[in-house]
Amino acid sequence: MSDLFIERWGITPETFSYVVLPILIFIARLGDVTLSTIRILFLMNGNRTVAPILGFFEAFIWLLAIGQIISDVNNVWAYLAYAFGFAVGTFVGMYIEEKLAVGRVVLRLIAREIDEGLIKFLEENKFSYSLLDGMGKYGSVNVVFLVIKKDRLDRLIDGINLHHPNAFYTIEGVRQVRDSDEITSQGSRRGFYNRWRQIKRR
Repeated sequence: MSDLFIERWGITPETFSYVVLPILIFIARLGDVTLSTIRILFLMNGNRTVAPILGFFEAFIWLLAIGQIISDVNNVWAYLAYAFGFAVGTFVGMYIEEKLAVGRVVLRLIAREIDEGLIKFLEENKFSYSLLDGMGKYGSVNVVFLVIKKDRLDRLIDGINLHHPNAFYTIEGVRQVRDSDEITSQGSRRGFYNRWRQIKRR
């Protein structure tokens, strides 16, 4: 690679070693770490097609970067570019992962009493949920359990913050979901007001 820049483009060996090579290593490391982060995202969601393809390009780019470092083992700028590319690649990968919003998550909300406005919000926005009884340290509680697509998570959190700003909830990733029409149809027949009457009786 050095011959391409030095002989064809007239770049001096010093400029290649201390400027061009670190930049190339940085870009390569940025690319392979970004692909690695996205690959893990698809892998966690059980995608058996995209993840292997990303893994191929990730390994290929990584080998190119390592090969250039080995060719100039005494170049400290190459090592710094490698590390900096890893750090920036991690950030870029996380940003892309957030924007992609691939897959589904589980949200569990726990509160002493479920606000009527929250249940109505879930109904109006067509969030499928389960309402469970639970027991906490200070007595009985209600648990709202939802499995939703990741791209709808922000909308759900906005509703929770509006109707239950102090509620405790957890969010976890889901690898695989099997939809059930039976659960959906049974839940839709009951309606919002039947559910709310059951809550008020507790």
